[in-house]
Amino acid sequence: MRIFHSFTFFFFVLAAIAQHGMAQPPPDRSPTDYITQWKEVAMLKMKEHGIPASITLAQGLLESRNGNSILAAEGNNHFGIKCTPDWSGGKMYHDDDRKNDCFRKYKRAEDSFEDHSTFLMRPRYAGLFELKPTDYKGWAHGLKKAGYATDPRYPSKLIELVERYELNKFDEGIDVVYAGRPKPGSGGGKPGKKPRERKGSNDMGTVTIGGGREVFASENKVKYVLAKEGETVSKIAAELEQMPGWLAGWNDMAKDQKLEAGQVVYTQPKRNKSKKPEFHLAEEGETLWGISQRFGVKLKKLASYNGVGIADTVQAGQKVWLRKPRK
Repeated sequence: MRIFHSFTFFFFVLAAIAQHGMAQPPPDRSPTDYITQWKEVAMLKMKEHGIPASITLAQGLLESRNGNSILAAEGNNHFGIKCTPDWSGGKMYHDDDRKNDCFRKYKRAEDSFEDHSTFLMRPRYAGLFELKPTDYKGWAHGLKKAGYATDPRYPSKLIELVERYELNKFDEGIDVVYAGRPKPGSGGGKPGKKPRERKGSNDMGTVTIGGGREVFASENKVKYVLAKEGETVSKIAAELEQMPGWLAGWNDMAKDQKLEAGQVVYTQPKRNKSKKPEFHLAEEGETLWGISQRFGVKLKKLASYNGVGIADTVQAGQKVWLRKPRK
């Protein structure tokens, strides 16, 4: 009787597991599966925040093990971002540098991608935004230098992933479609097999933005669009599918500010300094904000370099430093 009851109990346990969907876990997702799933989100974050999609995808691949890590599976944390004193969201604990390290936990994986972009907007990573948008190698080394990871091989790992799966194509507005579905654990297909690329694709808004609005680049390599008469920052943000608060902040404007025809509106953060001219001789009627928009240098940085307030006036002929003056 005991044997019968034990067998019966075991049978009901198996039935309960099957009923609640607790069967064998699905096979690991491959790198190309991960890229295909998240490339549009990475492209959107690049458009919103100026972080190369190649770097976002490479970090996601590396940090989340193609989306298969415990942090990604249980906490939707694709970038290994730990809790910080200002973090008020969900938390989960996992052994890392220390036992039971605290990691951020998200309701959706998309929230992890947004938080990753926001995390990199911190001052310690400001130097990265002075790089060209296509300089994935510079970004990889810059992340390590700024303290994102402790692994000394972190930059080379990111660069290897970018080049293996041609993630840099996304930075150039070229969609990449991987031929065939690799077998689980295969690492994305046979070594050396080239993915197919779809040039000129507008599926993700990478070639023309906002239904055909032309995008320019300043001398300081910051992308911008030209406003139409009477437009507001919020209206342009909606057309570009960007967050109005971010667009307003990048341009030191109010979200409801009405713009003049031809006014420059940056679609990514301005730089911390000018690369070429060290200073500018102010013209009649110019303001520090106007100079900031003209050269694509952050207003607060200009104020700091010149020892003035952001709203202070400048005089015609005044030397306005566009980078920290040499002593």
